[in-house]
Amino acid sequence: MAKPARTTNVEKGSPSASDLIEARIAELGDWRGTRLSFVRDLIKQADSDIVEEWKWRGVPVWSHAGIICTGETYKAVVKLTFAKGASLPDPSGLFNASLDGNTRRAIDIHEGDEIDEAAFKALIRAAVALNTSKGKK
Repeated sequence: MAKPARTTNVEKGSPSASDLIEARIAELGDWRGTRLSFVRDLIKQADSDIVEEWKWRGVPVWSHAGIICTGETYKAVVKLTFAKGASLPDPSGLFNASLDGNTRRAIDIHEGDEIDEAAFKALIRAAVALNTSKGKK
């Protein structure tokens, strides 16, 4: 069982990032909340040292030595944008959006889409490894 994710707050006494993410999931109340909750659990399973953050006026962010990915919700998609996705191996072809940029890559999850759990966790671990390898030889 993964340990609870650490969170960061902007102000002391304000709700934790984890609380805000849980509230967002609950307020969605549909397949998007279910999917966001599911990928959040996979992220925490993949990296027990993940830090949950709440940035840019309401975007869930998962970090470890830098941003790993964000989790935005739109009317027809849950979008997971990987900050350094262009530098990550993606042998399972999970990235299906923002493919033309030099830095970011995204996974758009539509209602009914299946997620390859093992491949997704491997992608999270690769992102953590990339973030933590900076300057190390």
